[in-house]
Amino acid sequence: MRPRATATAVAAAALLLPLLGAAPSPARPAGAAPAPDRLQRAFAAAAAEYHVPRSVLLGVSYLQSRWDTHGGAPSVTGGYGPMHLTDARTALARASSHHDEGAEDPRGDDARPAPRPEPRPAEPAAVPARLSTLPRAAELTGLSPEALRTDPAANVAGGAALLADAQRRLGGPASTDPADWYGAVARFSGADDTATAAAYADDVYAVIRAGERRTTDGGQRVTLPASPEVAPERDLLARTGLRSAEAAGTECPPTVSCEWVPAPYEEFGNGDYGNHDRADRPASQPVRYIVVHDTEGTWDGVLNLVQDPTYVSWNYSLRSTDGHIAQHVKTKDVAWHAGNWYVNAGSVGLEHEGFLTDPDAWYTEAMYRSSARLVKYLAKKYGIPLDRQHILGHDNVPGPTASAVPGMHTDPGPYWDWAHYFRLLGRPFHPTAGKHADVVTIRPDYASNRPVYTGCASAGVPCPAHGSGEVRLYSDHDEKAPLIRDTGLGTTPGTGVNDLSSRVSTGQQFAVADRWGEWTAIWYLGQKAWFRDPPERPAAVPAKGRLVTPRDGLASAPVYGRAYPEAAAYPAGVPVQSVSPLPYRLPAGQAYVVGDEVPGEYYYAVTYDEESHRVVRGRDRYYEIQYGHRVAFVRAADVETVG
Repeated sequence: MRPRATATAVAAAALLLPLLGAAPSPARPAGAAPAPDRLQRAFAAAAAEYHVPRSVLLGVSYLQSRWDTHGGAPSVTGGYGPMHLTDARTALARASSHHDEGAEDPRGDDARPAPRPEPRPAEPAAVPARLSTLPRAAELTGLSPEALRTDPAANVAGGAALLADAQRRLGGPASTDPADWYGAVARFSGADDTATAAAYADDVYAVIRAGERRTTDGGQRVTLPASPEVAPERDLLARTGLRSAEAAGTECPPTVSCEWVPAPYEEFGNGDYGNHDRADRPASQPVRYIVVHDTEGTWDGVLNLVQDPTYVSWNYSLRSTDGHIAQHVKTKDVAWHAGNWYVNAGSVGLEHEGFLTDPDAWYTEAMYRSSARLVKYLAKKYGIPLDRQHILGHDNVPGPTASAVPGMHTDPGPYWDWAHYFRLLGRPFHPTAGKHADVVTIRPDYASNRPVYTGCASAGVPCPAHGSGEVRLYSDHDEKAPLIRDTGLGTTPGTGVNDLSSRVSTGQQFAVADRWGEWTAIWYLGQKAWFRDPPERPAAVPAKGRLVTPRDGLASAPVYGRAYPEAAAYPAGVPVQSVSPLPYRLPAGQAYVVGDEVPGEYYYAVTYDEESHRVVRGRDRYYEIQYGHRVAFVRAADVETVG
C-alpha cells in the first residue's frame, strides 16, 4: 500500500463526515437523532476507503470502546471516539493516585501508625506511541484533530487509516482476508512489547470469531457477524519489531501480558518501613477476597508511586489502553491498599487505570477482559468464589472501626460495569429463584439505568448523564421520600457521586423486606430501604441465599468492620486487638445475606523484621454479610442462619 495524498484523504473524509456530522442531512430535521445504522455505515465506508477488512476494523473498535462514542469526552488515557484515538496532552495531565486523597489509612491497622503518603508528581517521561494515535491519524487522513475527537465517522476513518498504515509498514498486503492483519492489529494496540501486543490482537480476533451485536451509547445499532473460521497469522507478530516482555517473577495467566515492577520492601528512618508486609499466604492464612480499585491517576504516575518505599502498595496495576498488567507485590505477601487490615491480610488488590468522577473516562474493553482473566486465575489459585461477597470494590470494604467509617474510599464508583465484568468472569447475574423469592440480586440494565449524581466536576453540579450499575434507595416507596441515611457517616444523604449512604450495586444480594407495586424493599443498614423495580425494567432479579438474623432473645446484634479473635487467643508478645463494633446494629426481625463464614483472625506485622510476625486465630466465628453498600461482619454466636 502506498501513502495516500492529503488531498485524497480530505476528499475521502468529505464523504465520511456527513454520516455522523453535526450538520443535519436533508433527510432528517435539525435536532433529530441520527439514523441508527449510520455508525455501521461509517465502518463500512472507512473499511472500503482504506482497504481494511470490515471485521478487523469493527473488532478493533469493539476492544477499544465497545463502539461507544461517550459524547466526544476523552477516556482516562485521552482517547476519543469509537476507535479510542489518543492525545497525550489529556492523558498526561493527571498523575496522582486515589491513595493521596481522603482520610483513609490504606494499611488499616491501628496497631501501627498509619502511613500518610504525600502526593508526589510523576517523573517526566517520553510520550509513548499508545498515547498519541490521534495526531498520527490526523496526518494520515488530513482531518483536523477536532473532527477526529468529535465526529464518530471521522474517528472511524482515522482508525482505519492507522491500521492501513501499520499494515503497509509491516510489508503486508492490502488483503481482504482478516487473517493477514494480525501484525497490524498488534501494532494498533500501541504496546511496546510482543506479549501485550499479542494479547490485544488475540482478543480482537476472539471478537471477530465470536461476533458481537449491541446498541451503543449514542443509540447506534452495530453488528459484527461471527466469523469462526478466521485463523490469524500469528507469525506476523515477528515483523513488528517489538521488544520481548519481562514476565519473570509474575503471577499471571498466560492469556494476559504481565511484567514485574516491584514495590520495595525497605526500611527507612527510625525503623519505619514500607510499603507492604511479607507473609506466607495461603500457608499462613487464606486469601479470601480480590479488591477492585481505580487508580485516580494515569499509568506512568501510578507506577512511580508504587515503587516509592514511603508510599503504599497494591498487588497489580492494569493499563487502560491495552490491558497490560504490572505486578508489584507477590500474592503471598500483604499489600497496603484496602483501608482495612483484616481485608488487606486476606486479599489481593487490583488497581485499574481510571477516574471515579469521570463517567466518560471509560474503562476499555481490553482492560475489562484482562482484569477478568487475572481475577479468574487468582480465584482458581486461591479458591475464591466468583461472587460480589468476595470480588469487592474498594467501596465495598468496611471501615475497620467506627472512627474510620467516614474516611473510607468509594472507588471504583457507580460507573464500573459489574454486570459486564461478571459476564467476562463467566458468572453472569441470572435469576436463581422464583418470582417471590426472599432474596434479590441487584441487576439494573447498565445502559438505561441513569441515576442523577452530582459532584463529578464541582460540588452540587450534576454529573454527565451516564449508565450506572447502582440503584438508589429511599425510606418509602416514593422517589420523593427521603434517601436512606447511613448513621456511621453522620451526614445528610444526597446524590453526590461519592455518597454511598443510599446506593446498592450490581451483584450485591439482600433479603427482601417488603413489596409494593413496582417497588421492592430490602433490609439495608438496619432499615427498610425501597427501590423502584418495575417488571418491564427490573432493578433486581430473584435469588437464593443463606440469611442470618439475631438469635432468639436478642433485640439486635452488633456489627463489625473486621473479624478479629477474642482476647484469649492472643499469645504473649502480641498485643490484644479490640473487637470494637461499628455504629450499626442488626435488629431482630431483619435478615442479611451471608457471603462467608470465617474464623476470628489477626495478622500481627508491625515491624520490618519478619520474625516477629504472627497469625492469631481464635475460636470465635464470624459471618461476612452484605449489610449496606459495604460488607460487614457479625459474630456467629449472636445470630442464627435461615434459608
